[in-house]
Order: sequence, then C-alpha cells, then structure tokens
Amino acid sequence: MKNLCLALMMLLGITVTAQIDRIEPPNWWVGFKETKLQLLIKGNDISAFSPVIEYDGISIEKVHKAKSPNYLFIDLKINSDTKPGSFNIVFDAKGKKKIKYQYELKSRVKSGDEFQGFNSSDVIYLITPDRFSNSNPDNDIVTGLKETTINREDDYARHGGDIQGITEHLDYISEMGFTAIWSCPLLINDMDAYSYHGYAITDLYQIDPRFGTMQDYVELSTTANQKGVKLIMDQVANHCGSEHWWMKDLPFSDWINYQANYEAGKKTIYSNHRRTTNQDIYAAKIDAVGMTDGWFVDSMPDLNQNNPFMATYLIQNSIWWIETAQLGGIRQDTYPYPDKIFMSNWAGAIMNEYPNFSIVGEEWSYNPLLVGYWQQGAKNHDGYESNLKSTMDFPMQRKIVEALKEEEKWDTGLVKIYEGLANDFHYPSPKDIMIFPDNHDMDRIYTQFNKDPLLTKMAMAYFLTLPRIPQLYYGTEILMQNSAKPGDHGLIRTDFPGGWKEDKMSAFTGEGLTEEQLNMQGYLKTLLQFRKQNKAIHDGKTIHFSPKDGVYVMFRKLDEEVVVLILNKNNGPYELDLQRFKEMTLEDRELTNIFTSETLVWKNSIKLQKKGALILTTQK
Repeated sequence: MKNLCLALMMLLGITVTAQIDRIEPPNWWVGFKETKLQLLIKGNDISAFSPVIEYDGISIEKVHKAKSPNYLFIDLKINSDTKPGSFNIVFDAKGKKKIKYQYELKSRVKSGDEFQGFNSSDVIYLITPDRFSNSNPDNDIVTGLKETTINREDDYARHGGDIQGITEHLDYISEMGFTAIWSCPLLINDMDAYSYHGYAITDLYQIDPRFGTMQDYVELSTTANQKGVKLIMDQVANHCGSEHWWMKDLPFSDWINYQANYEAGKKTIYSNHRRTTNQDIYAAKIDAVGMTDGWFVDSMPDLNQNNPFMATYLIQNSIWWIETAQLGGIRQDTYPYPDKIFMSNWAGAIMNEYPNFSIVGEEWSYNPLLVGYWQQGAKNHDGYESNLKSTMDFPMQRKIVEALKEEEKWDTGLVKIYEGLANDFHYPSPKDIMIFPDNHDMDRIYTQFNKDPLLTKMAMAYFLTLPRIPQLYYGTEILMQNSAKPGDHGLIRTDFPGGWKEDKMSAFTGEGLTEEQLNMQGYLKTLLQFRKQNKAIHDGKTIHFSPKDGVYVMFRKLDEEVVVLILNKNNGPYELDLQRFKEMTLEDRELTNIFTSETLVWKNSIKLQKKGALILTTQK
C-alpha cells in the first residue's frame, strides 16, 4: 500500500522526499581529525537510488547496499578545509523522480582538546531521572507512545521525573558540593513496560519526550556547566530495546546477535554472564561467545558490533552526542559484554578526538584483576589496550561495607580496606577509577549498613577521601533506603522527596526531613565542599597504616598540605598513639577537624571519644 501511495504521489507531481525516513547521524561537523563519515539512509526501496553530492570539500567514497532494500550506507570524506553549511544529497534512479535531502555540516563550538572530562577532583551525582523531580507535568503522558500511564504507587511504572526537574535543582546539586551529574539514559524507550529506567533504547538519536526535548537536554548541559557541574551521558553499546525502529526491518542478517533465532521466533539465547572469559587464558570459545553474543533479556536485543556498519554507527552516535550536548563525560553500560576489540576501537576513536575527555565503563566484578584489565595502560597478558580511562571499583565498594560491618579480627574488619586498597598496585591509575557507595542497581548504602547512620557516615568519609573519583547516588545524602525489599530495583530507585508538588517532605528545602536525615545531609555537604577545594585529596600521595585496635588511619599528602582520615570502631574512648605516624612529619603542626572546626596540635596522642570518622586537615 505504501508503494502504491508513493507511485500515486509521483504521478501527481508531489515531492517524494518522505521516501527517506531518516538519515543518521542527522547532522555532522567540520574540523574532526577523522575525515570519514558514514551515513545510514533509511527509506522505502532507497537501495535502488544512487546518491550525488556537490559541495566543496565533500566526496562520496563508496556506497554500500544492505540486505534490506530499504537501506543505503554512504561513505563520505570531509576534507580538513571544508566549510560548514547545508547541501543537498540527491538520490537518482532510472525511471524515478529524484529525491533531495538537505544535510547540514555545522561549525564546532570548541575544539576537541577543549573538552574536559571528569577526574579525581570531581564528585559525581547519579540520578534516575524519572524518580528525581517532575517539573513539567505536561510531558508525563505522551500520546502515541506505548506506555502512557503515571503511577507513583508502582515502583516499576513511570513517575514523571524529567530533565527540567534536574535543571531546576542544579543549585541544590552544586551547593551540596557535587561537580558532575550522571543521569541514567534519557533517550527514548518506547517500550510496553518498565520504560522508566532508560536502558532499552528505541532510537539512539532521540530524547524521550516524557523526559523533555533535545533543547531541554542541551539547556541542562549548558546551565550545569555555568554552575561548574559537568554532564555525563549514560550510553549503551551492548543492546537496544526490542521496539527500536530498526527491529522491524533489520538492514543486515547479522545486525544483532542470534538474529536468525529472533527472526524465526525461536527462544532467546541469553548471555551466560561469564565476564571472566574476556581475560581467562583457559576460556572455552563456546563460553566466550555465550557471554558476548547472548542477550540480557527478551526485551533487549544484543547488538553485533562485529558488523562494521553497526560499529561505525555506534562510534559516530557517541561523538554526535558529545558535540550536540557538549558533554563532560560518558558512562558506558555493561562494558565487558560487547565485543572487546570494538570497545577498544570505540573508546580510542572518542579519545582521539577528545584527548582530555573521560569515559567510565561498568565492570561489575569483585576481582580487582578483572577491573584493572579494562583501564588504559594495563599490562595485559594478551596485549589488550582498552583506551578506557576509568572503570568502576566494585571490589573496593564491597570491601568497605564488609570492613565496617565485621567484627575486628586478624582477617576481618578494617583489615579488609587496608588490604583492599593495597590492590591499587595493579591499576595503571588508581585515582582515575570510580568508587561509589551504591548505585541504581544495588541496595542503597544505608540499607547495606542495616540502617546504621554512624556506619554510613564512616563509609562516606572513606569513600570521599580515597584516591578515586567518587560517585554518590541521589538520596544518599538523606539516608534513602530500600530495607523493606532488599534487591528490589524499583524501590532502590525511589522518588526523591520534594521532586513533586504534592510531596509533604522535601530534601531540597529540608521540610519534613527527620533529624537523622538533616544531620546526614549537613555532614555530606560539609565533606563534599571541603573535598571540592582540597588538592591533597584530588592529587595527593596516599599513605595508610595497618589497622590496630579497631582503628585505621590514612593520610593524603600534597607538598605541605595533609589530610588525615581516622576510622575508629571502638565504642568507648581510645587513646591513639601518634608516634606511630612519625614518618608523616606532622609533629607540632596544627590540624583542624573539618566537621567541628576545632583545632589540635599533633604531638603524642589523640583521645578518640567514640566510634566514628575523624577528618583533620592542615588547611587553615
């Protein structure tokens, strides 16, 4: 029927540009180091046409047809001296009317060298946007999408949080002391259910209209940057949503993994999740393939990055978003699951264009050997170079929780963090690794500590003074928890109080918060603001002493600036002998307690009155 309509339109002399459904990337820029650009053209029977471009500095190097007649892939070369502007791509076919499509090459806002990523001076605030703040109720329900309900009583339904809600609370985020935002994906998830979380993307170039518009997203980035807050985009190279537009007409027979099964309606082949096959010198091929090629779930088709057109598509998509939103970093989901050679090429292509940029990859493993494998500069047995600046420190996260909860014995308790941090010798750059108390996939840290605010404070003091890039999950500052249902992802992603007009409690203003919540919020604000200004924590040398009598002491030192962290698990008073730390050369120096502003002179001993964390600084 569609072909009949198109033919009738041509006979009537009506333009048929609608035959081209999309060209991706939808625009590009001049001035990249990489001069090649590959355009994906989608349109009814477009493979019957030949493209022509007449624009100074641009040439078509090759045109590729796909298995589906509704795709063309055009390789362009953009000379280094090409001027920005718009031009027509003319599609011509014998016996058919020409189709013209206007394409734009833009000027870049700044050079690739000027893009600054996140680093150890930053603290990142992780937000699940649907659950943070609903500032624009008008976009809660969008007609035409598959999930069109709002139900805040259902942990797995959409609740209405949006981009505008983040933008309007940037002052709160900045004043707390955070310097970067990582938002869970904001791209459209036009799925039947569970679309709120964002990880089943159905169009890699479109913001979900229930979160807002492209303009809203760019405004978030711009406004955040003005307030000294970087924007980190959560991207997904491993899979898409089953309702992605290309799933109805896949261009090649190997666009997704196990495509023959999918097209025949056979049972999904799932990943075996054996991530160690990426490093294991004994791994069987069937296990390695089973990990990389298998799907997560039925609703998330696994993308085949070994298809060169898919590989190029994903690389260009990431660069397009960096330029469009002027990003301050990328967090890449499920990093070990895609083809690892592709992931090296993907990260390498980005870092080639943006040498000061930052990418963090999710590697949910508790073995530091596995985590370290993925950081650039690692001396890997197979010579693998990831080009990835940062990985996520799941091993140390677990050790910190264990250390503070366990009874003090020879091999339990604080020795867990002492020996855990000693594993840093394995990492090419420990301070570029991301540490976190919790995230959107884990029980909240307050729940992990069985709702013990003192242990939570002690943990936060350690997380935020380590040689790492810290990330905190929204609500940690007010002791949000999911103890009623540990492991329940919907409850882990609870609404942030005050983000909805009808809320009686507000973390933004403090209204309705308990004394414990206000205390934790103030504690973290003090610690975050101190950390923001402290270069010894950002770049200083780390020296720690083995725990003794339930006390662990760590120093961060840069020139004459010193920060001292003392974790004390003794319930009663304890006299800490300072002579043990003589090598730190603090004798007779005055130090300040960052929480109370009280000062002391470093001499023979310090009396620790009770269990908790003490942070001292030589800063005035």
